[in-house]
Amino acid sequence: MHPFEPRRSLSRLRARLARRLAWVALLGLLSLLVLTLALAAGVLLCAAAAWAAIGDGEPGRTLAWVCAGLLCLVFTVIGARALLQAGPRPEGIRLPRAAAEDFFRLLDDLARRAGVTPLEHVRVTDQVNASVAQRPGFGGARALRTELLIGLPLVHCLSPLQFAAVLAHEFGHVSAQRQGWGGWAAWLRAAWVRALDALLGVLPACLPALGGHADRFCGDMLRLARIEEFEADAVAARLVGPALLGETLLALSRKTHFLQHDYWPRVQALRSADAASAVRPFREMGHAFAAGFSHAVVAADPTLALDEARAGCFHPSLRRRLRALRVSAAALPVEASSAASHFFAGLLPSLAWIFDRLWWEGARIRRHPMVMPADEREGA
Repeated sequence: MHPFEPRRSLSRLRARLARRLAWVALLGLLSLLVLTLALAAGVLLCAAAAWAAIGDGEPGRTLAWVCAGLLCLVFTVIGARALLQAGPRPEGIRLPRAAAEDFFRLLDDLARRAGVTPLEHVRVTDQVNASVAQRPGFGGARALRTELLIGLPLVHCLSPLQFAAVLAHEFGHVSAQRQGWGGWAAWLRAAWVRALDALLGVLPACLPALGGHADRFCGDMLRLARIEEFEADAVAARLVGPALLGETLLALSRKTHFLQHDYWPRVQALRSADAASAVRPFREMGHAFAAGFSHAVVAADPTLALDEARAGCFHPSLRRRLRALRVSAAALPVEASSAASHFFAGLLPSLAWIFDRLWWEGARIRRHPMVMPADEREGA
């Protein structure tokens, strides 16, 4: 057993919870499918009965069958829409292999060492995040297609080695939880969450029992997500070492805090003061980290201590993750060149131009979360 492996009891709990939620999701989807088909059959039966009542010259019975058929039709449409809720559409800019060969070589090496299938696609987004998405494909071993989403702010935040640690963590999710049946189980759980959301968005008052089930299911899903983070951290610790991973988690926490509480508020203030100014936040982001970010200043912010001690919706708290890795939070990351300049130097102007243009479009309609005032973001 690797010294940074999660406790076996925790791994067994994760496996039991994942398996139970997958079976619940499968049963729920099958039940919804059967009910929707039964309602569709009810529409046809009501139409036939209404036609017979018309032939018998009974307008009252005809009206009753028509109303029953329309009611069945409404619920059939609701059920079908819930079943056909598609997963989130691929977002971001597709990154071709030829545009970042060093980066893709790193991905191939990490995939080989983690024992997972190489990624099909990589997309660059405007978020301070990295994630792996799996979607159904076509046929055989490639039935689940795996995509990596990386945020442009993320690669500005981290050094090349730290960025590799983040990628190792994402491969850890695939290696520990999402291969074979595990990948399909995760897809079933997500599909049932989408179906529940669609149903409760239309019928919240009519189905109180379903609402209670949804609360319990989503609560267990959040619990499962936090446990999975520890497993992915364990895989990443084996691939890149616990010290580098702990350093990366700490650097990412503090630089994300800098973006949210310093950089983006200043960008918005500049735009508000002079709407005609040529604010290019993504173009200048790398310079902001080089010139304006200070670990010492950010670490002194009292809100950061609360953020790092508080668990998020899908992630354990930073303190718990560092404690599991046996890494001290007092050690500050060593500054180095950014992963953006190392892996994507030739792409940065084009990527920045695209995301800056999207930012300005969002700023004009005041819907982009990065430019909404803090009170509006909290209320959204």
